[in-house]
Amino acid sequence: MTKRLTAVFSAIDDANSADPTLEEDGADLRPAALLYGRRMSSELGRICPQASEVLQVAARGQHIERWKTPRDAYPEGRAGYFAWRKAQAAGHGARLAGLMAAAGYHGDERARVVSLLKKENLKGDSEVQMLEDVICLVFLRWYFAAFAEGRESEQIFRIVSKTARKMSAEGRARVAAEFDLPEELAPALAV
Repeated sequence: MTKRLTAVFSAIDDANSADPTLEEDGADLRPAALLYGRRMSSELGRICPQASEVLQVAARGQHIERWKTPRDAYPEGRAGYFAWRKAQAAGHGARLAGLMAAAGYHGDERARVVSLLKKENLKGDSEVQMLEDVICLVFLRWYFAAFAEGRESEQIFRIVSKTARKMSAEGRARVAAEFDLPEELAPALAV
């Protein structure tokens, strides 16, 4: 790991350590954003050990300080949700660009991270697609079970289907191979 990547990871982790929401991590409680960023890095390292530094930064900081702009600050419904997501991506990008500048990254590298976080050209850009695959795998591995609790089976199927549509064929194959999905959800992976 380069000196500047170590510095930016440390800055991201410091920022995310202020998350007031705590999650279980084994026997410990950790700030949710810190845990999420580390899970993203771990998953990216596992499935794409040759990832570029900018992709590594985008993965680690994808939800940097997410708690600062809560979902309920936007109107309910689909339009409010998408406005919130767009604001989050812009905020995360600006925050990461500032941390990257302080660590010595050039303007084009900072712009690339912003592009990755905005998921520009999702199906046409291999790094954007890899980031999306990692996001989906982290969601399924760490957050899906709690998210699915209390939801109707049709709604769960739609969520898995929407998740699968965002993933690459390789990502969907990983899900099929690595996760013990209930039989009724298997068709949701067929895009």
